[in-house]
Amino acid sequence: MMANVLQALPQHAALLLVGDVDQLPSVGPGQVLADLISCGRLPVARLTEIFRQARESRIIVNAHRVNRGAMPELEVPDGASDFYFVETIDAEDAAGKLVKVVAERIPARFGLDAIRDVQVLCPMSRGAAGARTLNLALQDVLNPARAGAPTVERFGFTWRIGDKVMQVENNYDRDTFNGDLGFISNLDEEEGEMTVDFDARAVRYPYTDLDELTLAYATTIHKAQGSEYPAVAIPLVTQHYAMLQRNLLYTGLTRGKQLVVLVGQKKAISIAVRGAQGRRRWSKLRELLMIDDATFAARPPA
Repeated sequence: MMANVLQALPQHAALLLVGDVDQLPSVGPGQVLADLISCGRLPVARLTEIFRQARESRIIVNAHRVNRGAMPELEVPDGASDFYFVETIDAEDAAGKLVKVVAERIPARFGLDAIRDVQVLCPMSRGAAGARTLNLALQDVLNPARAGAPTVERFGFTWRIGDKVMQVENNYDRDTFNGDLGFISNLDEEEGEMTVDFDARAVRYPYTDLDELTLAYATTIHKAQGSEYPAVAIPLVTQHYAMLQRNLLYTGLTRGKQLVVLVGQKKAISIAVRGAQGRRRWSKLRELLMIDDATFAARPPA
């Protein structure tokens, strides 16, 4: 994608990249932004100052603390806050408390819609506090089965009208793409079709194609890259040990615009904050960019 962008630019153009290298790297291979910054051959400006308005947001303050390798401030100060921590014993306890936070406490305290405004972001899909388990628990509380209401069972899920769903692969025929969020508006048993509304655009899915969708009351932090939500609830427990990295927690915190609630164990947060090194990505882009122009011009063609 980056190669296509650069090839499309005329020679007289300038390119300004604005991004956050401290978040999770791209889903695909490579680490283009990180390599461009670390090669030392390009002018780079890094924004580090938290200005007055941002200083009033504990989301921003704590995101910066995590990015520096410091524990977030978990104690709630006097007055209103946009960042909260709910301590739990283990993963099962976290799952139960998180469902209550999403379904009851956030709507009652902040007036937000539990389905449309609140997004649960998990470090991983598996486990008692993983996205799959939480999806089923939240569906049962937020959109329970109703007598006489149509449902369809496909691919491990029971789909209901009103469910929040996510597209999990690109489909250019339907103009739907990985990460798109929508809501089920109709189930047609006669036609064997489900209708999903994506930003007021109705898209029909034959029941045989429902493997392109998943319930989206909860999703992984990786799938939330590039998205923002009014409120975010994040379970963080030691059961997630394999995924607890600083950039994962930082990315999750910065998805919330108005409210972030961490539900879990202080030990798990500490592990994530200390986990500065993620899995290494192998790329030659940085080394190639560091070759001086004369040397590069003298190299034989590949």
